Amino acid sequence: MAGAALARLPVRVHVRLLTPLLSPELLSVVVNPAVKSLADRLEALLPQTQCTKCGFSGCRPYAEAMASGEAACNRCPPGGAQGIARLAALLGTEPLPLDPERGSEQPRAVARIDESLCIGCTLCIQACPVDAIAGAAKQMHTVIPELCTGCDLCVPPCPVDCIDMVPVTGTRTGWDAWSQAQADAAQARYLARKARLVREREENDARLAAKAAAKLAAVQAETPENDAERAAQERKRAIIQAAIERARQKQQAVRPRNTENVSAAVQAQIDAAEARRARAGLTPGQDETPPARDPANDRNQEP
Repeated sequence: MAGAALARLPVRVHVRLLTPLLSPELLSVVVNPAVKSLADRLEALLPQTQCTKCGFSGCRPYAEAMASGEAACNRCPPGGAQGIARLAALLGTEPLPLDPERGSEQPRAVARIDESLCIGCTLCIQACPVDAIAGAAKQMHTVIPELCTGCDLCVPPCPVDCIDMVPVTGTRTGWDAWSQAQADAAQARYLARKARLVREREENDARLAAKAAAKLAAVQAETPENDAERAAQERKRAIIQAAIERARQKQQAVRPRNTENVSAAVQAQIDAAEARRARAGLTPGQDETPPARDPANDRNQEP
């Protein structure tokens, strides 16, 4: 059934199916189509671990894919069978077994770092979608257990294999091992992290632009005394101006026009690519190649 058709299901159907599964507060949110879109209501039912096990770059893209009918409701291992039942009830479909290609329903685990092996590379910090890892470059890192969603995205990037996932809920799985309050808090941290990364990137771009502009002004203020010095000045000016233009284009984040009005599945692929770029320290519009030199250092590298 398409997402638009699902959204038109009578509210009484949602209420009858979801009442045994949800708290009254959450029920009032997800059965009110006048307040939220279908994607919003589906997102509210997801555990917000942002683990990407569903095949999408986060809980929101998965919710949008379900709302458009492009993804089934059985792709979320953290939510488990109960989570599938919630989603199916809202969608008006029969619950399906968890897709085995997406993993299995297991007790919730939290990451634990062997601090004696940690080299302070910060790769796990960059991978954590909810800022649950504290530390700094070349310093020991540690996981804040209360904030960890158990997504295990920090494990693969670790170059010294010092991160383990430790079960903390006994035999409890799915929503028996995770509360709505924890999901809401995790979503808030995820959104705050995204906003922080954007702000930090913009601040860094502005700082580099100001540095380049100051460098250009200094070069233009030089008074060359011969042809060789004038040629060197022109080379430096051209290098700095090119760097400024690249920065300007990056700030505009020029994107292909054919990415507008794409399906949720295609958008999820775009989001996944941008997530890979973010993990690599890249920004939209920047190729996956080594970063350009700081233009402020170019003068020192001139012959």
